[in-house]
Amino acid sequence: MLIIGITGTLGAGKGTVVEYLVEKKGFDHYSVRAYLLKEINRRGMPENRDSMVVVANDLRGKHGSSYVTDQLYYEAAQVGKDCIIESIRTPGEIDSLREKGNFFLFAVDADAEIRYQRISERQSETDHISFETFISNEAREMNTSDPNKQNLKECIREADFVFNNGATKEDLFMEVEKVLQYIQSQ
Repeated sequence: MLIIGITGTLGAGKGTVVEYLVEKKGFDHYSVRAYLLKEINRRGMPENRDSMVVVANDLRGKHGSSYVTDQLYYEAAQVGKDCIIESIRTPGEIDSLREKGNFFLFAVDADAEIRYQRISERQSETDHISFETFISNEAREMNTSDPNKQNLKECIREADFVFNNGATKEDLFMEVEKVLQYIQSQ
C-alpha cells in the first residue's frame, strides 16, 4: 500500500492533486477536513475555518499530534489500497506516517493572489472570507512551536516533493505523474 500525504498552503491545489490520484490512478481518499467536519457537527459548532482549527488542535492536544491522520491511516490500512491522506498540517503527522512505511509527502504551493481567487471560486463552507482574512488565517497556520498546532511551513519543508501550482491543471497533473513514475521506479 502506497501512502501519499498532501500538505500545502491554503487554496494551492491539494484537492486538485487528490482529484488526479483518485480519478486517474485509483487511489482511495482520506480527508482530514471531512473528519473534522464530522466532529464539528457532532459538537454543534459552526462550519468554518476557526472551528476546524479549534477542533483539530483540541483532538491533537488530547490524543497526540498525529491523532487525526492516524485515524485516517487505520481506515486506509483496513482497505489496503494505495491512498492519499489530505491534508497534513503538523510535523508529528508526518513522523507518524513515515513510521508506517511506503509514505511520501507531497506539498503544493502557488502565489497568494492565485490561491485566494481559487478559494473564492470554490465556495466551500470555510471559504467565504476577505483576502485579509485569508492571509491572516494562513499566517496563523504557517508556523508554531506547539507540536499540536498547524505548522505548514515545516510540513512543506519536510515534503518529499513540492509542486508549484501556478499554471494549469494539466501542468500540475504532468508533474504529479512524473513523481509517481519516479516513486514506482524505486
